[in-house]
Amino acid sequence: MIHLIIDGKTCIAEEGEILLSVARREGIEIPAFCYDETLAPYGACRMCLVDVIKGGQKGITTSCTLQVSDGLEVLTETPEINRLRKALLELYLAQAPRAETIKALAERYGVTKTRFAKKVVREDPLQNRCILCGLCIRVCSEIIGAGAINYIGRGQFTEINTPFYEETESCMGCGACAEVCPTHAIAYKDIAGTRVMTSWSETKVLLKQCPSCGKFYAPLPFTAFALEKLDPPIQEDLKDLCPACRKREAVRKTILLKMEGTLES
Repeated sequence: MIHLIIDGKTCIAEEGEILLSVARREGIEIPAFCYDETLAPYGACRMCLVDVIKGGQKGITTSCTLQVSDGLEVLTETPEINRLRKALLELYLAQAPRAETIKALAERYGVTKTRFAKKVVREDPLQNRCILCGLCIRVCSEIIGAGAINYIGRGQFTEINTPFYEETESCMGCGACAEVCPTHAIAYKDIAGTRVMTSWSETKVLLKQCPSCGKFYAPLPFTAFALEKLDPPIQEDLKDLCPACRKREAVRKTILLKMEGTLES
């Protein structure tokens, strides 16, 4: 274990931990849009800038890529850092003018408008909320292993979607992309027995139906993917049931076993 100082507060951490993670554990808030502890550090959004004043490389750097070491000392709020964050927030307000997450953080820093032209696209599948942080792409590729979406275009024309803006068989309909999106840009809906990934070129994924209650409860391909990962595997007579029916059946079996034990004794 090592000691470091964040905004004058002495913190204890394991050497090599990510500074942003340590700060959050200590209740020190550092804004960030592209960071998720399940993914490797990326440093795309630049919002998590800190000023390293002792230990390691001095100067302003992203806290989501900075590994802590003994004696490290950083400041998370300085006039220069706040100036940079305000400029970034203006860019994000232009890039994602309908993202309430961006608006709320910008207001906290006193930014109520942007000097840059707003990018409002009619019928944008990402609801004019995408800041191109890449979390959805990375969770789809690195965690789920599907690789159903990616960047399209370059510069100001860069977008995120499926290849050629067409429905893709690679999508499992798991919704992990929507879960990690910091601006709630990704939308999908369940219609009868189908999940429609509205943001991803209306890609359609069949839902699995519970044979007990008849409820459609999860994307069929993702359910198969998840069941393969379970160790130990789920009981054969339970694997097709929805969570509610699975729990009910497990409770029923437990009660029967207890009753059998009582009768035998």
